[in-house]
Amino acid sequence: MPQDRADVLVIGSGAAGAAVAKRLSDYGARVVCLEQGDWVEPTSYASTRPDWEVQLKRGPWNFNPNIRRLPEDYPVTAGGKHPPEVLMFNAVGGSTIHWTGHFPRFRPSDFRVRTLDGVADDWPISYEDLEPYYDANDLEMGISGLAGDPGNPPRRERPTPPLPLGVLGEKMGRAFDKLGWHWWVADQGIISRAHDGRPGCTLHGKCMFGCPIGAKASTDVTYWPKALQKGAVLKTRARVREILVDDAGRARGALYYDRDGRLHEELARVVVICCNGIGTPRLLLNSKSALFPQGLANSSGLVGKNFMLHPFRMIEGVFDERIDGWYGPFGVPSYSQQFYETDLKRGFVRGYTFQIERSFGPLHQAWGGFAGKPAPWGRGHHRAMKRRFGHVIRLTLLGEDLPDENNRVELDPDVSDGNGIAAARVIYSYSDNSLRMHEHARRRATEALKVAGAFEILDSGVIQPAFHLLGTARMGDDSRRSVVNRWHQTHDVKNLFIVDGSSFVTSAGVNPTSTIGALALRAADGIWERRREWQ
Repeated sequence: MPQDRADVLVIGSGAAGAAVAKRLSDYGARVVCLEQGDWVEPTSYASTRPDWEVQLKRGPWNFNPNIRRLPEDYPVTAGGKHPPEVLMFNAVGGSTIHWTGHFPRFRPSDFRVRTLDGVADDWPISYEDLEPYYDANDLEMGISGLAGDPGNPPRRERPTPPLPLGVLGEKMGRAFDKLGWHWWVADQGIISRAHDGRPGCTLHGKCMFGCPIGAKASTDVTYWPKALQKGAVLKTRARVREILVDDAGRARGALYYDRDGRLHEELARVVVICCNGIGTPRLLLNSKSALFPQGLANSSGLVGKNFMLHPFRMIEGVFDERIDGWYGPFGVPSYSQQFYETDLKRGFVRGYTFQIERSFGPLHQAWGGFAGKPAPWGRGHHRAMKRRFGHVIRLTLLGEDLPDENNRVELDPDVSDGNGIAAARVIYSYSDNSLRMHEHARRRATEALKVAGAFEILDSGVIQPAFHLLGTARMGDDSRRSVVNRWHQTHDVKNLFIVDGSSFVTSAGVNPTSTIGALALRAADGIWERRREWQ
């Protein structure tokens, strides 16, 4: 083999790519990672600026690449009944730069949806298969929380103690207790005290705009420093055009553009794609060849199909007393999974999590908050702001989205990125099941907020889905009904792996980041154990 051929080429440096790169580097593999974004200097985070809330609407820190339009971004067009306003971030660390830090796990039932409820498909792996990797990922990322949740399997003591619940967490906990509902302190990818060389959270409160001290577990401060120390090579502003294959149909590397638009070839024995549920199918579909005319690893025709998001709805209660929900980490102090498992009397299958969430600052509230009801300008403005700002508690529905082949990612024939690569087009519509779940959650959230003492309820309504990009290269044992096997190895190309949210069989009713990281560590172990096959 040529000396410049890596053992493993990883494409993407976010929650999955960083974990794969670090784990394989620990084992001694020669790893190269291509990331189309760049390192972000913490002093440049929007969270360090007085106009940080303006970044909600415009500028380089907007969540939506179609608004940011940075050189490292690519456009995403959308269609369907509920076209998503896609949220993603291209940088070392990927969207973990922007995420809130909520860090729940799947429940065991989430891997057995077909068996339990007769919908979707079962995963080919179980919670027990993934549990040791959840534990390992918790330690690598560094999280805060409290063991003992009666609604979930037992787990080890959390690496750091829980962050403060705040007035809103305590108030909603008392309301849930009155209603007899489950609730618990949330695991968060935000450490509460020094851990693994990183400082504890100082309650800065602008987590979604970058943590300037590194208390939030973005992979640029967790996995990547260790991976680089072990010898991994990370090439930034490297936009991959296509995966290369040899005459035998094996992956042999990738073609990528550097920041100056020059085309390069990166060779490797194994290729691992970690580009999220939109970027991964986009790359596979753009990697057509005579051997793979439908796109790479797409003999099933399922690359890009079964795109899942999470049904979201924000219900806010306004209280007489001060809540100061803008103060403290933006992540989820606590949550309720009272309505998580299927109960057909509710009118839908599967279920959802209620996240008790903090909010943004005064400008966000003046704009109307998540309910879209702006404070009036002129006369009455200060009265409305005094009534709302610092007096709001938000319950967010995060529901399970069922896979549907009509929800999909495809190539847009008319739009391309800065290097002329076809952009992704996302077609998405909420299912009737999701809409019934929305309505149930609205009623139950209203009930809980009123029990807590709210005198006014603000409802976002059915919002356009946006993030948690899942399911477009699904895992399964049957090559006719899936793209990768239980070890994330593509059925069609034996040395090509897909490790990110696109491999999810079902979406569950929780944030996916913890599960993405755990799956990535497990996939890395599978690659290493079979390393003689790639020589």
